[in-house]
Amino acid sequence: MRYRGVRHPGTTPDVGLADASGHNDGMRLDHLSYAAGPDGLAGTAKRLGELLGEPFVDGGIHPRFGTRNMVLPLRHTTYLEVVEVLDHPASDKAPFGQAVRARSELGGGWLGWVISVPDITVLEERLGRQAVDGNRFRPDGHEVRWKQIGVKGLQSDPQLPFFVQWENGSDHPSLGGSNDISLETLEIAGDPGRVSEWLGRPVEGPLEDVKVDWVGRNGVPGVVAAQFQTPAGLVRI
Repeated sequence: MRYRGVRHPGTTPDVGLADASGHNDGMRLDHLSYAAGPDGLAGTAKRLGELLGEPFVDGGIHPRFGTRNMVLPLRHTTYLEVVEVLDHPASDKAPFGQAVRARSELGGGWLGWVISVPDITVLEERLGRQAVDGNRFRPDGHEVRWKQIGVKGLQSDPQLPFFVQWENGSDHPSLGGSNDISLETLEIAGDPGRVSEWLGRPVEGPLEDVKVDWVGRNGVPGVVAAQFQTPAGLVRI
């Protein structure tokens, strides 16, 4: 299955806020998460950055989750992160830390995809649990804050995204890049019907700005690969 929605040139959606029409209720693809491999956070980010033609920047530590990341801003208010688990008690308790550790212990690679929402309380009610606060301090000392929910769903079924709501006033990690790289295609092993059920609406909505290939429904679920358009051409990771 492949589809692609219509982008509106010259417009950039407000992060975490629904547009005036309420289109898709503000639910949209926020970022992709890649777990560091045996070469560690810096080594993995350097390798991916060389493939894409632009270096990642230090994102800082997530003290509540026992992880840290490096980020690469992309076009259309999205970004790519490489994340690493820390030797910290929080990484053993927090589902996100557990998920990162498990993926890194398998050699690293795609951890999952993440959807931003304007009102995470709707998901709290539907999933029957509370969102958790997330924060990290960038090297310049600026604090970025958000709420997230659904990582346990990712742990049990890696094709499923988890959700974030960015706190007003927090700089989105997509800011500050060259705007030369865009996510073009996402390859997901899974069932779009199952993902739509998880989202509570058709999966085509939050993924309208990217082509999606649903592959290997009978194999191991999860993100298989992502294709990025770069100044040097298309790169598949």
